[in-house]
Amino acid sequence: MLKQYIAHAKQNNDGTWGIPHSLEDHLRDVSRLAGDSAGAFGAEGWGALAGLWHDLGKYRAPFQKYIRDQTGYDRENAHIEQGPGRVTHSTAGATHAVETLGPVFGHILAYIISGHHAGLPDWLGGRGALSFRLQEAGTEYRESLAEQIPGDILRGDMPAIPGAARDPDAISLWIRLIFSCLVDADFLDTEQYMSPRKAEKRSGDLTLGALSNAYFQHLTIFRRSAESTPLNDIRGSILDSCLSAAELDPGIFSLTVPTGGGKTLSSLAFAMRHAEKFGKSRIIYAIPFTSIIEQNAKVFRDILGDEAVLEHHSSLDMPPAGETSRSRLASENWDAPLIVTTNVQLFESMFASRTSKCRKLHNLVNSVIVLDEAQQLPRDFHKPITQAMRQMSEYFGVTWVLCTATQPELGEQKDAFGRVEQEGLGNVTEIVPAPTELAEKLKRVTVNMPPIDAEPKSWGVLSDLISREPCVLAIVNTRNHAREVFSRLADDGNNIHLSANMCAEHRSVIIGEIRQRLEARRNGSDRPLRVISTQLIEAGVDVDFPVVFRAMAGLDSIAQSAGRCNREGRLGLGRVEVFLPEQPAPPGFLRQGEQTTLTLLKAGLLDDPLSPESIQRYFGELNRKGDRDKHGICPLLKAEQTTDPAIDISFREAAKRFRLIDDNGIGVVVPYCPEGVDESPIYSWLEVLDSDSAAKWVYRKLQRFSVSLPESFAKKLEAAGALYPKAGQFVVEQSHYDKLWGIQPPDSLFSAERMIIG
Repeated sequence: MLKQYIAHAKQNNDGTWGIPHSLEDHLRDVSRLAGDSAGAFGAEGWGALAGLWHDLGKYRAPFQKYIRDQTGYDRENAHIEQGPGRVTHSTAGATHAVETLGPVFGHILAYIISGHHAGLPDWLGGRGALSFRLQEAGTEYRESLAEQIPGDILRGDMPAIPGAARDPDAISLWIRLIFSCLVDADFLDTEQYMSPRKAEKRSGDLTLGALSNAYFQHLTIFRRSAESTPLNDIRGSILDSCLSAAELDPGIFSLTVPTGGGKTLSSLAFAMRHAEKFGKSRIIYAIPFTSIIEQNAKVFRDILGDEAVLEHHSSLDMPPAGETSRSRLASENWDAPLIVTTNVQLFESMFASRTSKCRKLHNLVNSVIVLDEAQQLPRDFHKPITQAMRQMSEYFGVTWVLCTATQPELGEQKDAFGRVEQEGLGNVTEIVPAPTELAEKLKRVTVNMPPIDAEPKSWGVLSDLISREPCVLAIVNTRNHAREVFSRLADDGNNIHLSANMCAEHRSVIIGEIRQRLEARRNGSDRPLRVISTQLIEAGVDVDFPVVFRAMAGLDSIAQSAGRCNREGRLGLGRVEVFLPEQPAPPGFLRQGEQTTLTLLKAGLLDDPLSPESIQRYFGELNRKGDRDKHGICPLLKAEQTTDPAIDISFREAAKRFRLIDDNGIGVVVPYCPEGVDESPIYSWLEVLDSDSAAKWVYRKLQRFSVSLPESFAKKLEAAGALYPKAGQFVVEQSHYDKLWGIQPPDSLFSAERMIIG
């Protein structure tokens, strides 16, 4: 009589135990799902074998005893290899892969299978390393084979080996993509068992084709109704260039358009048309700032509908220690036609080792990825990022669009001896012809740089200058600086403060108020408007001021600030005043940008600060100040043959080092209360999450009511009793969230670098 082998067990709402999840069914279903997903990049056989063998260790008697507790069955988290008393089960399949396919190719699957719960391992380095786990796997493997495993599950032929697997620099990315296929398939099949109703809801009706039709219908109406002005004519020509370039073969494109040129709508039009022509699976729109992601998502939702856009930040992603079987099911797999996300979420996923982070990765295959404000890609990571972009384009069918007003230098870089330090991006197709001429046509502001011998302006002097302007935007480098300046303005009801201390929903309301008051002034109101903001307002926030004050910063930031001035070209020329602040930008990349601008200014090289020549000169100087692979990530991911023989790749160490922001911080939920309601909606959402941690819709709602804080600061809040845990989230007490400032405690605890967290 055949034994019943269990993969998972679950409790019903009444506390009884349901029918267990058959292990054989689970292996076959995961094999089919993973194989189908990997087939998108020619690796169907690899995905199928990974799925077939990933849980072989669950056949072993100790695991079956473990999952069948003396009370009937163990808790639902029994299959997660974390915590005390866990019984491992993933190394048996890894060992079987090496035994069946031999070294090297067997080790490819061994990395994938051994990491399907704990994350992709390194080859060397402690008990978690793959080499150590394979050496210690004898007992687990023997106990598994001693059970009644169907013969066809144990058999496996060598799959075809695609080009990416033969490239030492690309094989690590290829392995991560197959790993993503396995993890997603494992999660989906587990969800089908654990929460069949939720699984049914995944099969949405929205297609990229339907969204494309709706989008172009909107553009047609929009263009017909647009006022005939020189600026709108230029925007129309930019859109036409995007639609024309979309017919070109997939690859890497750049859209270099000064702010105000309509990049957002035109770049999405390129993506829609290109996806339609070449059968792309989805569009991913990546933005550098969490603080403005909601604006772009809203633009797209207003055109395409609320359900058409998946908006995904990273601030509420579950940390590894807090994962449960149900919270894993709530992790995003980006199985949607249009995703709006952050650079942090996109690129850290491409270099991740954790299961929940990697789950979405295979859905990047055959997509169009738009990098909005591409100049914000951190210089210290240029080499691994551009290498991954080339590989995704060459091997995995991704079309990239680098969308920016100030195109960064991401091409080949050589040292003083002519040696190539960074291969960079080659064969980049510029969508809009003659970007220099376009920059001149779209010139709408005069940028007044400070004199070479200028003294820094105190916050008091600056606030006096701002007070004299009837309508002005002032942008400073840190949240603390914004508070210092704002506090010195007269409390007359005409001033607005904007900061990343506010949650997305709060910021959206504030930005909406700014736009309403700007519109009122255009219609004749003489009520003054003075806005004090951190740099979050620079990148893509659609506001139009006659005057902008900007604290000295990198030239790219100054250009972005200028994009908030005379944006619609209603004035002859707007005015941008760059000043030396009382305190310089904080140490790190922000200060390097500031110092680079000052160096060019003192050398007399900024007569026309916003010209393409000045921007190119700026990025060339800035890039020479640092290493384009500062953290040594590329060597870690280059496959090396060991003496065993096996392939040596350091997945986990590379993921640890690939942090676009040094302190990713902690996402906290804030009790922002919108106008017209008595209580913040977060409390009812957290109650739902408390009873069902896999309720993904709740995480998506809470993202707009969250703020990312440095871990050290979050701990101080917790110690003060202002932060408490609820439903797996940290929640700020109502008394510590203010309608003017956002989160209340001292801004000195914040780092300005934290403003770009995703």
